[in-house]
Amino acid sequence: MSNLKTINDIQDLKGKKVVVRADLNVPTEGTKITDNSRIERFAPTAKLLSDKGAKVIIITHFGRPKGQKLPEFSTKILIDNLATAIGKPVEFVDDTIGDIVNTKINEMKDGDIILLENVRFYNEEEANDTEFSKKLASLGDIYVNDAFSTSHRAHASTEGITKYLPSYAGLLMEEEVNALTSALENPKHPAIAIVGGSKVSTKLAVLENITKKVDAIVIGGAMANTFLLAQGYNIGASMAEEDMKDTALKIIEEAKKNGCEIILPVDVCVAKEFKANAENKFVGIDDVDGDWKIFDIGPESSKILDKKFAEAKTVLWNGPLGVFELVPFDRGTNELAKTVAELTRNGKIISVAGGGDTVSALNNAGVAQDFTYISTAGGAFLEWLEGKILPAIPPLMK
Repeated sequence: MSNLKTINDIQDLKGKKVVVRADLNVPTEGTKITDNSRIERFAPTAKLLSDKGAKVIIITHFGRPKGQKLPEFSTKILIDNLATAIGKPVEFVDDTIGDIVNTKINEMKDGDIILLENVRFYNEEEANDTEFSKKLASLGDIYVNDAFSTSHRAHASTEGITKYLPSYAGLLMEEEVNALTSALENPKHPAIAIVGGSKVSTKLAVLENITKKVDAIVIGGAMANTFLLAQGYNIGASMAEEDMKDTALKIIEEAKKNGCEIILPVDVCVAKEFKANAENKFVGIDDVDGDWKIFDIGPESSKILDKKFAEAKTVLWNGPLGVFELVPFDRGTNELAKTVAELTRNGKIISVAGGGDTVSALNNAGVAQDFTYISTAGGAFLEWLEGKILPAIPPLMK
């Protein structure tokens, strides 16, 4: 997105106090960080600012303390991993605003990096309180937002602060916005979206928006069952949303008007119980009955998808095709993931994926590293797909 102001547009950073909003809300078990991805992806922004002589003041949230100063949600846990990822020392400051923070900032030398305590220890953060926003802004000369995953929230540290400081996008924010823009707003055609998950109701706004943007949508997961049910197929004892049948038919009709093909399974993997290695079989969608339940697409559906994706130029992926967490119901998702990964490696397509389940599914298939871009954002990624304006983004525009 060419009209995004980025840190590369800042002429002179030496000696400038730069307040950086990161999303370092990493998963933990006890005192151990179990996935370092968000820290590693943020590190280049902090390193670049420090290398250019800025005094880097990092703000993040961690967990859900709901305005209480709870030790288990202290950002101090991040210090070692953050310093390792950046390749420079990072000092922890035991508050987000106030005298202790001001004193530490005044002591900083050019290139120093500090990490402030959890911004959500203050209720004023999520309330986007004006006075709190001003206090955060008073910490620096420049504001940098590198937390796309929180950009759907109008909080003090994401939107309020921008009213009082010159504001720019960090490297990760720039990368994320550019990737999503290229996949959804300006895709190379043919463009195909994969939208999976359990409920049509949770992806309704996504489906309504992307039928106008892409050439085909593959619907997977239990969502596909609702579409099949709406079209009169017997889905046995499979999970579906009875009350969304009319909505599913409307989406199909709307897609037709927009020249967007809706792709549903032609065969499926069914079982009577949901457990690993349960007795299962492949059947056509005309042959699901009794107490059999659909848990994945079948091999014929996979063949059709392979042919379809071989012609694509852009792939946007949000949600698995089946219950990928259990063998053998991961087959359909794994096979398509490997197909998309191979096409990406060979330079045939641009592939962008996002959403917690999607990232887990691609990791499960062992191909996440082969996609053009993987978004770590959850809600923000979904709202972008829905076509919503994310409140933290407009302040970063030229």
